[in-house]
Amino acid sequence: MTHNKKALAMAVATSILLWGCGQPQQAEPKVAAPAAKQEAAKPLSKADVKLAPVQELVKGNGAEPATLDPAKTEGTVESNIQRDLYEGLVTTGPNGEVRPGVAERWETKDNKVYTFYLRKDAKWSNGDPVTAGDFVYAFRRVVDPKTGSPYSWYLETPGIVNATAVINGKVKPEELGVKAVDDHTFEVTLEKPISYFVSMMAHTTVYPEPQKVIEKFGDKWTQPGNLVGNGAYNLKEWVVNEKIVLERNKTYWDDANTTINKVTYLPIQSQNADMNRYLAGEVEMTYETPIEQFKRLQKERPDEVRVTGYVGTYYYEFNCKKKPFDDVRVRKALAFAIDRAVIADSVMGQGQKPGYGLVPDFVDGFVPATPAYAKLTQEQRNEEAKKLLKEAGFDEAHPLKFELLYNTSENHKKVAVAVAAMWKKTLGVDVALVNQEWKTYLETKSGGNFDVARAGWIADYNEASSMLDLKQTTHGNNDGKYSNPKYDELMAKSREVSDSAARNKLYAEAETILAEDMPLANIYQYVTARLVKPYVGGYPNNPLDNLYTKDMYIIAH
Repeated sequence: MTHNKKALAMAVATSILLWGCGQPQQAEPKVAAPAAKQEAAKPLSKADVKLAPVQELVKGNGAEPATLDPAKTEGTVESNIQRDLYEGLVTTGPNGEVRPGVAERWETKDNKVYTFYLRKDAKWSNGDPVTAGDFVYAFRRVVDPKTGSPYSWYLETPGIVNATAVINGKVKPEELGVKAVDDHTFEVTLEKPISYFVSMMAHTTVYPEPQKVIEKFGDKWTQPGNLVGNGAYNLKEWVVNEKIVLERNKTYWDDANTTINKVTYLPIQSQNADMNRYLAGEVEMTYETPIEQFKRLQKERPDEVRVTGYVGTYYYEFNCKKKPFDDVRVRKALAFAIDRAVIADSVMGQGQKPGYGLVPDFVDGFVPATPAYAKLTQEQRNEEAKKLLKEAGFDEAHPLKFELLYNTSENHKKVAVAVAAMWKKTLGVDVALVNQEWKTYLETKSGGNFDVARAGWIADYNEASSMLDLKQTTHGNNDGKYSNPKYDELMAKSREVSDSAARNKLYAEAETILAEDMPLANIYQYVTARLVKPYVGGYPNNPLDNLYTKDMYIIAH
């Protein structure tokens, strides 16, 4: 998912046991250990503490959300809020493990046809029951070209029957391989077996949607007073660029186990402003921490700085359809000249690891091979970069000039300034830094109106394909328009392979192709680093940073 730190995340990680009468399938691999140096403290049990009389939580959320419509979401800031407003077939636990959501159990006998049995007490916030038809409607809406979903590819990736044909306008959405067997039985049919399909169903893109409400209000259905959700919270107030307030949804099936009554999301783009409001007691949980303040905060507030591993990679994306970035020599020169160790350790310094491949080395069940250029010293990479750029026609007399796009953020700016300085010193490149607000940045990037752009990808489920699928020719978030038929073939073939070892071999080949073509300059592997008040209970150690307010509580303080 595009990360705003999508930008993108939301989904799953770990052991899956199939529920119900079907034959249990092979469990998903366990979540790998975080890359962070500091482990999050073990959350206190709600039963072991005295709860505060006022159960309200205020979170910094990075930016103003572009939408609250699950079918039109592609960023982290939107998904954070949607996890409170809606609930999918499955959800995730504090360590990323798959848990029942609207579906209380599920089964498959062949990893091709999946049947989900919905709980009968699941309701929309207007009191209507949540039915299998609501999921059918939502899935069809995502792939319908009329919706313009930036995540329509998410249903195409696992090979839901006819997803590609619907997206391309060749058949109607009604021919998508989903159906309501009855009001409480939802069935999905895939073209080929996929063993990790259930783990994909925690994503915001596949949340159910209220057809009657959407048809009544159109694009305004997500406004306060109109929005009908099925999650633990309702939308109470939305003041653009100021706050989004959610209140407890009494019709939620598990409301009895929900503790926090109100949660407020603040679109604070400045990490320093977010930190200052936290220190002033106005925010209980920040979106990030300012990188220049991290070590001080960690020393002064060790119990409040929470760092956990994150299945994602921060990178710069080249516009492969725009000269001179259609020349692999230019892309490699710029990628080689980035000193990732300096960025990870000195610029960020929160436990990030240098990133040379797209897949982080702690993704479940996959150990990526180290690309050849990563085995060189930085001095050797710099020399190779100079050679490649000169071969491409750029030198002191004809310096390379371009714009580097990033979304507004002090942390992104610091990385951009550092990388631009490396390019200037090593290659004589002139870089103009261009920052845009989150929504504008997404539009600019998806429209291909950039030279080089900051980006980050957070796995939507904890499996290497969630990272590698990004660079397929037809992927909806392949904004740099990279295309390699061999790469596409490998990723398509990987979905036909049920054996994880054989599948991982294909993933390794795909990573090798990316290292050779260099459509991305991978920079570092993410961690999450934020400030959390010690009286916020239930804060999880989730490798995909899936936070659900319903699982948290405020301890008396």
